[in-house]
Amino acid sequence: MTGRQRPAARGANRPGPSRRALFTTSLGVLAGAAVGVGVTTIGGDAERPTPERVTTTAAVHGVTQAGIDRPGTPQSFGLFQVADIEHPGDVGFLGDLGRRIAALIADPPPDLLPDGPRGLTVTIGLGPRVIRTLGPRLPGAQALPAFQGDDQIPAAASGGDLLVTCCADDPSILPAVVDDLLSHIPMAARRWSQFGYRGPGTGTIARNPLGFLDGISVPHTSDEYARNVWLDGPLTGATICVVRRLRLKIADFAALPTERREQIIGRRLDGVPLSGGKPDDEVNLNAKHPDGTYLIPIDAHVRAASPLRTGSHHMLRRSYSFDNGTGDAGLLFSSYQRDLRTFTITQQQLDQGDHLMRFAVPTGSATFLILPGYTPTAALGSTLPAPA
Repeated sequence: MTGRQRPAARGANRPGPSRRALFTTSLGVLAGAAVGVGVTTIGGDAERPTPERVTTTAAVHGVTQAGIDRPGTPQSFGLFQVADIEHPGDVGFLGDLGRRIAALIADPPPDLLPDGPRGLTVTIGLGPRVIRTLGPRLPGAQALPAFQGDDQIPAAASGGDLLVTCCADDPSILPAVVDDLLSHIPMAARRWSQFGYRGPGTGTIARNPLGFLDGISVPHTSDEYARNVWLDGPLTGATICVVRRLRLKIADFAALPTERREQIIGRRLDGVPLSGGKPDDEVNLNAKHPDGTYLIPIDAHVRAASPLRTGSHHMLRRSYSFDNGTGDAGLLFSSYQRDLRTFTITQQQLDQGDHLMRFAVPTGSATFLILPGYTPTAALGSTLPAPA
């Protein structure tokens, strides 16, 4: 790691990605498309500067944590770090952790954030083993069931007690921020992590590694968030997060004709559903060709994943692409929902009838209760009950 070394978390047994690793692997995939001023050649014209992305910092304090509904457009880079806690019933570190997060953004230390926070958000979640110590009936106490292919996931990349998600418009700060935060958690041991990046987009919509627009069908308004994402009651402002790392068979998918790829997805490359309309129009699962066949094939991804079919809530998706080299590239899927059933029933439908699943191999999986937001007078984790 270049520059000043950050202290490792006590008890850490798995090194996180270094800044050098991030730049030599994942950033190489971006091929100069990272944030900041760059150059582009259009139609053979001379190189001309591209506009710099405007970086804003989301408020740390609030009813909900930053990094879920704010900023509205996810940052270009993310680092998801999963860790274990030696004593899952001891979450007394949360208050100090929240204060450290707020301090990093309000008064960035020059050695850690020399150019300021660069849109940094930090989102903290607790895994099922920790939640069960606080109450077996609490939201988030339930672990994910096994899905198709999950038996191939290494044990070290499945589950975990703590999620630290750091997102920003500057990838170079993310490893050091994670190191700093883990140093504030007694006896935290790294379990698995993944760096990711997003292409340009507005709101949650961006192209996934297969070249299709993702994040179209999600909650948008505050009412939709209340119905689909946020918990209420004692844990108002909390949500259930699912993280799935999916290695994608990108070359195999790309080798298919465009029309076939669109049929597998259920949308055109421009995002328009095969049932017609505009990209953000509701998919019409009943629309048919004159010969009686469905415009959206029976095994299309958008059909299998549609809440109209699953009878579930909508998920908020803020996923990232990744490329670890040597063919290990794909999608770091992350979704937020008010109940775990929303994800589990959807994934079960995908396993049963989604042709796209033939191009996906799960390599990491976990679920977490994302804690409610916090303020200077109400600490992170202050609304959690005492251990049962």
